[in-house]
Amino acid sequence: MDTGLDSYPAPPTQVRIQLSTRSPDISLPENPGPILVHTSEAKHFRRYALSSLVNTLLKPEKPTPFEFLIHGAFLRTSLEEYLTANGISAETTLAVEYVRAIIPPLHLASFEHDDWVSSVDVLSTTSPAGQKAGDANAISPGQTRILSGSYDGFLRVWNLSSEVLATSPSASNGGHTSSLKAARFIDPTHIASSGLDRTIRIWKYTEDSDHSSASLHPQIELYGHRGSIDSVAVHQTSNRILSASADHSLGLWSSKKSDAPEAPPLLIPSATSQSAKRRKTGSATSTPQRGPLSLMKSHNAPVSDTIFAPNDHTVAYSISWDHTLKTWDLPTSTCVDTRSTSHSLFSLTALPSLNLLAAGSSARHITLIDPRASATTIGVMTLRGHSNLVASLASDPESFYGLVSGSHDGTCRIWDVRSSKSEKDGRVGESMYTIERESAKGQGRKMAGEGVKVFGVCWDKDVGILSGSEDKRVQINQGRGMMGVDASK
Repeated sequence: MDTGLDSYPAPPTQVRIQLSTRSPDISLPENPGPILVHTSEAKHFRRYALSSLVNTLLKPEKPTPFEFLIHGAFLRTSLEEYLTANGISAETTLAVEYVRAIIPPLHLASFEHDDWVSSVDVLSTTSPAGQKAGDANAISPGQTRILSGSYDGFLRVWNLSSEVLATSPSASNGGHTSSLKAARFIDPTHIASSGLDRTIRIWKYTEDSDHSSASLHPQIELYGHRGSIDSVAVHQTSNRILSASADHSLGLWSSKKSDAPEAPPLLIPSATSQSAKRRKTGSATSTPQRGPLSLMKSHNAPVSDTIFAPNDHTVAYSISWDHTLKTWDLPTSTCVDTRSTSHSLFSLTALPSLNLLAAGSSARHITLIDPRASATTIGVMTLRGHSNLVASLASDPESFYGLVSGSHDGTCRIWDVRSSKSEKDGRVGESMYTIERESAKGQGRKMAGEGVKVFGVCWDKDVGILSGSEDKRVQINQGRGMMGVDASK
């Protein structure tokens, strides 16, 4: 029987949105509860419309662009398309997290070198070394410096105008005798470097009164490793240095001559050969030589990277080609925990507020690991996107969730670890942006990174994202405020 009911349209369905954020400075002053959006409007509700909605509720002085996460994934479609693609009922309340929109990492500058650039670091008002500066060595914004280590064996200190202020001396005058692999500012007037010559060298960095030129003088040569020293980490307040070496060991050192023990005699170049070298070159350089506070052995393959625990300088982490992450108690030189993965590990950094470590692997991905003894799983999340090994990592200085990686595929990738999805192997994240090498623009994508492999990255609040590469350049890309600023950072 025809009742005529079919002639009446069905009542419109409403989608309920529950907005939230983890950033206190952009949280809503009052919880508005679920916000109703008609399904007829949902097909038009994309990021821009949602961003306008949040700005209307926040009432900021200037509109702020936002991104939106649903079930750990950034919204890249309309709400209607999202519901359809994920089989979600329109009557479901959607938990939507909003975050500041990521600013594209625009290219700012490139500094050219004579050889591959293995390592980069920054001295600025916000960098760890700059924050250690006392009143006598306080850094002003105009005195920001960039440190690079190169395969030609030289350190270089640059200003932001791409001018070299200082270059380390040659091998005959106290410099490294082979390629550099790592370089770090200890404080505004001291630098640590290491390389294929199996030494760590401490340098005195001094600028002229007008800051237009500077000098690097060797202060200490540290001996103890029997293989290449591929990474160093510095703890500014304790004057301690960690080293990761191809000889399968982890070293702990003091940057103060008075605190360091004598160097192992068998590892010091013979006095006879050194005297002959000085007579031949006319050099009068004689640098004090010291040894390690301890050498720690537990890995059974080259140690590729090491860091101090962010909140406890008596604890260290190391990773190795042997697929493991190890935790060390430094006062006793004891390995207290070992986590095994499926692949060789090459780079390491910490995400302190999340109690996570990020480890870059030979399998082209980054594994997020909870190193705490209470952790029940090894890998919390996997970040995928690179097409070659991940050689270097650095965390966002302004956000708890940001990370940059440098890879032998010739790119840097920027990650927001809040963005992930569930797959059969666990949580998986994808990069937000890919930074290509400016030197390779117009030459087509180099899948294996031929000629543009990235060896080192650094993320500084003042300067941005810096990367050193096989293309013989330090490249600088915009990095400030990319993911917003977490209030407690």
